Amino acid sequence: MQTFVPWIQFGIGLVLSPLLAGIVNRTKAFFAGRRGQPLLQVYYDIAKGLAKGAVFSRTATWIFRAGPLIGAAAAVTALALAPFGGRPAAVSFPGDPILFLGLFGLMRGLTVLAALDTGSSFEGMGASREVFFSALTEPVMMLGFLALARESGALSLSGILNAASLERPETALVAVALFIAFLCENSRIPFDDPNTHLELTMIHEVMVLDHGGPDFALIQAGSAVKFWCLGSLIVNLFLPLRPDWPWTANTAAGLAAMAVLAVSVGVVESVTARLRLNRVPQLLAAAAALSALALIFSLG
Repeated sequence: MQTFVPWIQFGIGLVLSPLLAGIVNRTKAFFAGRRGQPLLQVYYDIAKGLAKGAVFSRTATWIFRAGPLIGAAAAVTALALAPFGGRPAAVSFPGDPILFLGLFGLMRGLTVLAALDTGSSFEGMGASREVFFSALTEPVMMLGFLALARESGALSLSGILNAASLERPETALVAVALFIAFLCENSRIPFDDPNTHLELTMIHEVMVLDHGGPDFALIQAGSAVKFWCLGSLIVNLFLPLRPDWPWTANTAAGLAAMAVLAVSVGVVESVTARLRLNRVPQLLAAAAALSALALIFSLG
């Protein structure tokens, strides 16, 4: 049974990942004094998109069609590398943090290429912003992983995160830096507003405007899985769980922590405003400085 626990948790993440967006939306609705969307709205949207037909531009090539499918596959593969509930990931090996970040880089790159493939200057604007912000976000996560690897002596993502403890200052610094990167990677406020439709502020949303039907459903599903994967990293840092504890209790605690994380994102988006574009690099640079400082502490 213990052998199949990581795969059971993998399946739980795959099924429940769209629910996190529903929790975020309901939290924001609560702060706004509205009833809000149903918790299962993202499930409805994905099912509705999969039931529709696909429409493609005459100028688009195979890159536009392959982007959503390969992007969703990359997110699901990354989910297999993400540990959850104090247990090792379904797939774990030395050096897998590089593959973990590379899969999200592949996902982002294909989304950018699909946006550019349409020939739309509007989508090209969003693609350029996405690439610029990712160039600042990825060093934050890589430096954070290096600091945790140095601290734990492990080289796999499961070993790094399961050995981390917030009692160490470097772990606390990495946790804050990863939370900032988490908001940016998932296009959340203060970096991007997933509900906006203003040309001057759209980043991720503008890149997928020409996608519809099953393609857009795959993009939504991939985004939900990405939210879960990156969120599980933060949960592992803030919620110390031991592998020798019952896996059912660890899984329940992990699910509760993921719900708290989703509520926290909703609170952040309700009480803060979106940053001006020229302020975003400054916040990401501060997160990179926290990760670099954590790495320096771990070397001391």
